[in-house]
Amino acid sequence: MKRKVMVPIVIVALIALDQWVKFEIVKNIQLGEVKPFIPQILSLTYLRNTGAAFSILENQQWLFAVITLVVIGAAIWYLCKQIKGSFWLLSGLSLIIAGGIGNFIDRVRQGFVVDMFQLDFINFAIFNVADSYLTIGVMVLVVMMLKEEDNASKGRN
Repeated sequence: MKRKVMVPIVIVALIALDQWVKFEIVKNIQLGEVKPFIPQILSLTYLRNTGAAFSILENQQWLFAVITLVVIGAAIWYLCKQIKGSFWLLSGLSLIIAGGIGNFIDRVRQGFVVDMFQLDFINFAIFNVADSYLTIGVMVLVVMMLKEEDNASKGRN
């Protein structure tokens, strides 16, 4: 199947997975309740996050909406320009788009983002599937850029 068709299908599937996980968490876990999932590694909880990572800038939904629309718009524009780009470029951009849209849906529909994954072995922010997409997508793009920079400095393209 062609990339022009596959990429949007993958993005929609990733958004659907994010929204399904959030729905299941809200349906099955009380707000603030913590349920062990992988003992001493990962717990599930239901948290309403009105801010960004670590709940910074709480209740600034308009700011998040604007930033999200700009980032998603730029990522979609670049994705369309690079549709024949490398697998890693398309993957990173697709993850960023899906993660941004997944959290944007929550903010617009509910006024908060549903978070659920709590790492038990480290003091870290509770996060969700869309946050994971965003983090992995950015990491993929950074590694790609570093690799391209390294190749350019060695005279390879």
